[in-house]
Amino acid sequence: MTATDTAADRRALPHPAREEIRLEPVLHALSDPMRLRIVTDLAEAEGELSCSHFDLPVTKSTSTHHFRVLRESGVIRQVYRGTAKMNGLRRDDLDALFPGLLDALLDAAARQAVRLGD
Repeated sequence: MTATDTAADRRALPHPAREEIRLEPVLHALSDPMRLRIVTDLAEAEGELSCSHFDLPVTKSTSTHHFRVLRESGVIRQVYRGTAKMNGLRRDDLDALFPGLLDALLDAAARQAVRLGD
């Protein structure tokens, strides 16, 4: 193991394996408006976005909490790329485990935004 491998291992963030993802934590993670906003942005981006991309109206520590809840529930994957923490939606895993759930939630969120004028 090289010094670079050791540094990368120290920065690796824990994620549940696909078979460990449960519906209850996923629904809890997606029940918060800020976290749903993050997931909506990631779904629209169809790729990774850095944490700094998101302009959330919350403190940095609250933002960090929201990303951690999404990661620990299995909704997103976070990896370090240099100094940036990149976020990607785990769409393949969620679609395999809960077919149609993510699309239904994103569609409902979009319809609600239109209805409420957000």
